[in-house]
Amino acid sequence: MDLAVNSSAQGAVARASTQTKTRPANRPRAPRRIPMVAKLAYRNLFHDRLSFIVTIVGIVFSVVLVAIQSGIYLGSEKKIAAILDQAPADYWIVPLGTKSFDDPSPLSGRERHMALSVPGVAHVEDMVVSFARWRKPAGGTNTVLLIGSEAVSDRPLPWNIADGSRGALNAPTTVAIDKSYFPDLGITAVKDQAEINGVNVEIAAVTRKIRSFTTLPFVFTNIEEARRLTGIGQNQATYERVLLSDGADRDAVRNEILRRLPDTEVLTQTEFVKRSQAYWLFQTGAGAALIAGAVLGLIVGIVIVAQTLYSSTKDHINEFATLRALGAGAGYIVKVILMQAVLSGLIGYALGISLAMGVIAAAEDTKLTVVMTPQLAGVLFAITIGMCVFAAISAIIKVVRIDPAVVFSR
Repeated sequence: MDLAVNSSAQGAVARASTQTKTRPANRPRAPRRIPMVAKLAYRNLFHDRLSFIVTIVGIVFSVVLVAIQSGIYLGSEKKIAAILDQAPADYWIVPLGTKSFDDPSPLSGRERHMALSVPGVAHVEDMVVSFARWRKPAGGTNTVLLIGSEAVSDRPLPWNIADGSRGALNAPTTVAIDKSYFPDLGITAVKDQAEINGVNVEIAAVTRKIRSFTTLPFVFTNIEEARRLTGIGQNQATYERVLLSDGADRDAVRNEILRRLPDTEVLTQTEFVKRSQAYWLFQTGAGAALIAGAVLGLIVGIVIVAQTLYSSTKDHINEFATLRALGAGAGYIVKVILMQAVLSGLIGYALGISLAMGVIAAAEDTKLTVVMTPQLAGVLFAITIGMCVFAAISAIIKVVRIDPAVVFSR
C-alpha cells in the first residue's frame, strides 16, 4: 500500500515537474523595451508642443518647396524633350547652329535624299516645325508652334489622342491641339474651325497632356499641310529623322552625312535632347531659378530645425548635465539629440511628401507639369534626414561643452 502511494506521489511530482518545464515555453514573450535613448529623444521632442509644431512646420515647408521645385524641374525637362522622346531617331539632321527643338529654321531641301544615299541609312523622315499665327474663331490672335510629320511612320505624331484620330489629320486643312490649350486658342471641341497664317483649318483631333515648356501651344498636322501653311518648298523640312540599318557603323554614317551636308549638324537622340534642355533650363536661367528655389527651401528647413533643437537642448541643459554627472558620456547625449533630429525628419517628411503629392495631383490637368518619381522621393527623404542631422550640430556642440559640475551648483 505504501509502495503504491509512493509510486503515485512520484508520478504526480514527475508530471508537475514536466508541466513546470513546459509552461515557460508556452508563455508569451515579454515585449521588447524601447531603448532609453529613444525615450529621452521622444520626451524632449514632445515636451514643448509649440516648439515641436514649429519644427514640423519648418520641415514640411522645406520638403514641399524642394519637392515642388525639383518636380517642376523634372517636368520641365520632360516637356522640353516630349516631341523628341515620342519620335526617337538614331540621328537628327538639323540646321547649323540650332539651339533647341523649338528653335526652328528650314533646311535647304536636299538633305533627305543625300542622307538616304549614305550606306547604313535605312530610313529618313521629314519633320516641319515652325512658328505660326493662330486666329481665334471669335477674334484675336495667338502664336503657336506648328509641327508637321509624316503619316507613314513608326512613331507618328501626335500621341495621347483623346478625341478624333491620327488618321483624320491626313485630310487637308486639319490639325490637332491639346485640350489644355482650348481657352488660349478659343476652341471648345472637335470640328471647331480657326485660321493658321490666314488659312482656314479644322480641329480633327484633341490630345491630352502634350504641353510645351515655352507655353506656346503645339499644333500638329500632316507634313504636306505644314509645308503649305508655312510656305516652304515641297522638299524642305526643318529636321530630318534618320534611322540606321542593323549593324551599321554609326560613326562612319555620321561622318559621311556631315561630309555630304557641311551646312548641317548631325546629332544623336541624346545630344539633341540635352542641347534643348540645356538651352531652356540654363542659358535662359529658368533652371537656375528652380534650383535656387529648392536650395532656399533647404536652407529655411535647416535654420528652423537647428534653432528648435538648440533651444530644446538649452532648455534641458540641466538634465543633460545630470546625465553626465551620473556617468553618461557625451556620445550618449549626442545620440539623444540625433534621435530627436531623425524623429523630426521622419514626421516632417511623411507630412511634407503627402502634401506635395496632393499639390502634384491638383496640377495634373493644368499647364504646370510637376513630376514625382520614386528616385526623387528617395533623394528627398535622404535630404530631409541629412538636413535635420546637420541642423543638430549646434545643439551637439552645446552638449559636448557641458560641465557635469553644473548639476551641483543649482
